[in-house]
Amino acid sequence: MKKSDKQKGLSSYEISSFCRQMALLMKAGIAPADGIDILNEDSKDGSAKKILGSISQTLRSGEKFHIALAMSNVFPDYVVHMVTIGETSGNMDVVMDSLADYYEREDAIQESVKNAISYPLIMIFMMMVIVTVLVAKVLPIFEQVFAQLGTGMSGFSQSLLNLGNLLNKYSLVLVILLVIMAILFLYFSLTSSGKKNFKKFMIKFAPTRRLMQELESERFASGMVLTLSSGIDTFEGLLLVKKLVESKEMKDKIEECRNFLIDGDSFPEALEKSSIFSSFYAQMISVGFKSGSMDKAMKQVAERYERDTGRRIYTLISVLEPTLVIILSVIVGMILMSVILPLMGIMTNIG
Repeated sequence: MKKSDKQKGLSSYEISSFCRQMALLMKAGIAPADGIDILNEDSKDGSAKKILGSISQTLRSGEKFHIALAMSNVFPDYVVHMVTIGETSGNMDVVMDSLADYYEREDAIQESVKNAISYPLIMIFMMMVIVTVLVAKVLPIFEQVFAQLGTGMSGFSQSLLNLGNLLNKYSLVLVILLVIMAILFLYFSLTSSGKKNFKKFMIKFAPTRRLMQELESERFASGMVLTLSSGIDTFEGLLLVKKLVESKEMKDKIEECRNFLIDGDSFPEALEKSSIFSSFYAQMISVGFKSGSMDKAMKQVAERYERDTGRRIYTLISVLEPTLVIILSVIVGMILMSVILPLMGIMTNIG
């Protein structure tokens, strides 16, 4: 568990690791205070030791585990709330295991989104750099060659050369634009506000809308697994999961689902009516509902969504990669052919 001195919230991976370790210790009969001390002794990271030391100090003062986590200011409110429920119900080990599973899936979702975003943006940025260098630096060399042969460039190649001269004239502006693009890329890929804004864009962007909807459904299913396995009823569980999902559309669907429960519908019926799940997944939940193993059925749904979204992202990247390479190859080929073919014609006439 790594942490900066600014005490920003822990990442999903760090929360998952912490919860998994605490679950193992609790299952072995070790109290939270002793478990934190063990993790602190094993940790080699200074910032992590600082956080664990703070939690340990709060526990040793007589406070409960959920209060110690809240006072550390690095855990989400959701984790604190679930730990409170675990302490009240006496099944802390189950809650910590469920939290670890949830945040593992959350980390996988975040990594999937990152992969879907980062690779195409990097490729597009590199394409712009390569084409700019060709137009601004390589074409002027060919112009000199044509001048030495007593002719000039014409047509498409002359238009490109004019563009290159313009880029050279305003090279400082071009460099500034490229730097701004790089900064925006870092903002959207590394900062929490940037990721949130880019996700909003992807939800509205037609080619990625369905993918983002499935990721939200996966997040919903994972959250419900956590609440159901912790012994929370579905009505309260929906309220908690509503705080986990990010899109307004999914939040509205969850609120609609809660209203259907109030009207007397069963949980599977409410899920299908609110369009959170398709009929197929709602039927899986219905079977789990009737057999008393709804948490297991919900876990299967979450795993199916995880596989489906992973496959969709892999397909998207596998299509984008050759497409971008082909586009770059065509652009570079057109630029080079626009000057090479006239040059070959001149050399043939000279011969």
